[in-house]
Amino acid sequence: MTRVVTAWAVILAGVLALGWLLTGPLEPTVDPWDDDVVRWFAGERTADLNTAADVGTFLGETIVGVAVAVVVAAALSLWRRSVRPAVFFGLVLAGVGGFYAIATMLISRDRPPVRILDPGLVPDDSFPSGHLGTAIAVYGGTLLVLRWLVPRARAWAWLLLLVPVAVALARLYQGAHHPTDELASVLYTTAWLGVVSKVVLGSVTATGADPARHPVGARSTH
Repeated sequence: MTRVVTAWAVILAGVLALGWLLTGPLEPTVDPWDDDVVRWFAGERTADLNTAADVGTFLGETIVGVAVAVVVAAALSLWRRSVRPAVFFGLVLAGVGGFYAIATMLISRDRPPVRILDPGLVPDDSFPSGHLGTAIAVYGGTLLVLRWLVPRARAWAWLLLLVPVAVALARLYQGAHHPTDELASVLYTTAWLGVVSKVVLGSVTATGADPARHPVGARSTH
């Protein structure tokens, strides 16, 4: 657990350092490019794309992500008779939520200079993207767990990554975040997934056998 806490603190420090750079020394260089990208998306808006963006945003909502994670964790934990999936998702969501909460509290960054299609957003909470962080944590986390526990899922489980991609495009399209806000979410969530998967899933064999259930040296009774 000490290793997990230490890794979380290091990643948080990286997130805050990146936020400080984007709102400080790098702002004159990065902001024009960031704003141009979001303006391009805003210029491509249509009624149909607005609806598609609403769907993408919905998939990244915290309550939706938590609900998906709970269902997946419960199903896999019961099926494998192991607490590992539940522990994995619990740590992943808690860590990602912590990164987002602290970053938005300490780093103030204005939303892009376009009409924002997602009403009610805090004007200076652009950094980082909570929706994208949630999507990567939940759907990327599901991908990792499936690849460990269900070898046959490896061929198609990568399709789960289409969800975070859709969420990222939706948030840019709606003017909710700059590209670098989303880049920050990709970096810290991916790093955190790597840490938690190594600690929690690292000893689960590629064939799906959980050593906690089948200790080395134990004889089969079948």
